[in-house]
Amino acid sequence: MALEPGAAKGLSIGIIMDGNGRWAKKRGLPRTAGHTKGAEVFRDIIRYCNELELACVTFYAFSTENWSRPLEEVNGIMKLFGEYLVMAYDYQKENNRVVFLGDRTALSPKYQAQMDDIEQKTQGNTGTVLNVAINYGSRQELVRGMQTLARRVQTGTLRPEQIDEAMISSVLYTAGQKDPDFILRPSGERRLSNFMLWQASYAEFVEMDVLWPDFTRADMDRAIEEYFTRSRRFGGLG
Repeated sequence: MALEPGAAKGLSIGIIMDGNGRWAKKRGLPRTAGHTKGAEVFRDIIRYCNELELACVTFYAFSTENWSRPLEEVNGIMKLFGEYLVMAYDYQKENNRVVFLGDRTALSPKYQAQMDDIEQKTQGNTGTVLNVAINYGSRQELVRGMQTLARRVQTGTLRPEQIDEAMISSVLYTAGQKDPDFILRPSGERRLSNFMLWQASYAEFVEMDVLWPDFTRADMDRAIEEYFTRSRRFGGLG
């Protein structure tokens, strides 16, 4: 039975969209076909997250390591991202706040301008926060944050002993957002792949043996229901 609207209200979820290439290979298709199908699933799951009233959902779209993939595949992913940017303005009507996580300087100036514009136009929205991690790597995010704090120490506006967990969180791409309650990884893989290492410190991990292009709303329901069976003790006895 499908979850009721609002059934996951307030949850924060990180999703590692994985398995596009394997999905295509199983069907004798180019890897780009898997990414195209995966993009369709991405758009539908975003809409479903709105219906479930999630506080925040973060999609891992393209990592800093993904540049090493074949040029044709990288170009295909970037083309899909450009198409997404055009459609992203629709999320203004759905009250989503859209945030892009990652180093956008490696992207085309056109994409960077669109990303800035979308973030600005949706920043006052109060619905589900939609994070898209593009050219994102968690270690790089932490290095960037530490460099920001180091510069403050260097200029004398911050003392090292003032640095605490809250301050570190404030210099990450997700500043001001709720940490993920659980990380979802379809495709059967069981690793974080440099995704939200700081933010996911106490997140549950839910892995599913389904490739992302085959992922459905029913799979999302199963993932959330699995999370609700967990007992989160945050280091205590529970």
